[in-house]
Amino acid sequence: MAHRYPHCPHYVSLVAPFLPSPSTPLGLLSFATGIFLISILGVHARGIHTPNILVGVLMFFGGVCQFIAGIMEFVTGNSFGATVFPSYAAFNFSYAMIFIPGTGIIASYTDQATGELSPEFYGALGMYVWACFILTVIFTIAVVRSSWILSLTLFVLAVELLLLAVGYMLANSSVLIAANSIGFIVAFLSYWAGCAGLWAGGLTPIELPTFPMYKQGSQSVKKE
Repeated sequence: MAHRYPHCPHYVSLVAPFLPSPSTPLGLLSFATGIFLISILGVHARGIHTPNILVGVLMFFGGVCQFIAGIMEFVTGNSFGATVFPSYAAFNFSYAMIFIPGTGIIASYTDQATGELSPEFYGALGMYVWACFILTVIFTIAVVRSSWILSLTLFVLAVELLLLAVGYMLANSSVLIAANSIGFIVAFLSYWAGCAGLWAGGLTPIELPTFPMYKQGSQSVKKE
C-alpha cells in the first residue's frame, strides 16, 4: 500500500519497520530494568514490602536515560521513539515521586492519627495507572507493523497495566501480584529488543532476531 504525499516526487510505503537508532538500546534496556525492579518488588520477593529502593533507579536509569534516548530519537527523526521513550521516562519520574517524602503525595493520603493509608490512595493510584494504560494501547497500535518482539512488549505491558489498574481500584492483592508477575515477561521482551539492537551489526557473535512483521520489499521507494 502506498500513499502519494504532496510536494514529494516519489511514493512512500506506509508499511515501514521500526528501525532502531543508536539510542534505541539505551531506551529499551533502561525501560526493561525499571519494569523488572517494579515487578520483583511488586511480588514481594524475599519478603520485601518497602519499595523505596525504586526511587533512585526510576529517577536516573528509567527516567534520565530514557529521556536522553528520546531526545536522541527526536534528533534522528524517529517520531515513535521520540514519543515513547520520554513518555515512559515521565512515567518513571512520576512514579518515583510518589515515594519521595518531600513531595507529600503519600502523606496527603495518610491518616495522621493512625498512620494508615486511606483507601483513596489505591483508588487514585488506579486512576494513574489507567492513564498509562491508555497511552500504552496507543503506542501498541503504532507498532503493529514493526516487529513481533516490540509489539509483544507493548501488548503485554498493556495487559500488566490493565491488571494493575483493576488491582488498585479493587484493592486486591492477588490481582496486583498477578500483574507484577506479568511484568517479568515485559522486562524479558524489552531486554530482548534492547540486546537485539545493541548486539546487531556483528559487534558480538550473538544476534537476536526481532521477527519483523513487514516484508522487505515494502521498504523500497518507487521514484517517478
